[in-house]
Amino acid sequence: QVQLEESGGGLVQAGGSLRLSCVYSTPRTFRTYAMGWFRQAPGQEREFVAAISASGVNKYYKDSVRGRFTVSKDNAKNTVFLQIHNLEPEDTAVYYCAAGDVFGRTSPEGYDYWGQGTQVTVSS
Repeated sequence: QVQLEESGGGLVQAGGSLRLSCVYSTPRTFRTYAMGWFRQAPGQEREFVAAISASGVNKYYKDSVRGRFTVSKDNAKNTVFLQIHNLEPEDTAVYYCAAGDVFGRTSPEGYDYWGQGTQVTVSS
């Protein structure tokens, strides 16, 4: 059974930074999965923010977060990270990591496994 667990969220002031982590446990080797980060604000649909290939070499971002968000993958530690700089109140949401077979998918339907999410709240 694939399990993903996010951590690192919290309450921060606008302009601050956070690093979200997603630890992965499964019988299948972590390095074979492409990973994605999504977020969901209250009353809104879950939206894609970043993706990283299984190897960690290829990355893709939602246009509006490019330059502030950085996704990385440590296959030795079975962990994927999302570094967020210059946080804005509009970044407030629950952030989810997801695992799938194909890199770069931006729809939630493109991923097979999900974590429970970590809350990020940005105060103005």
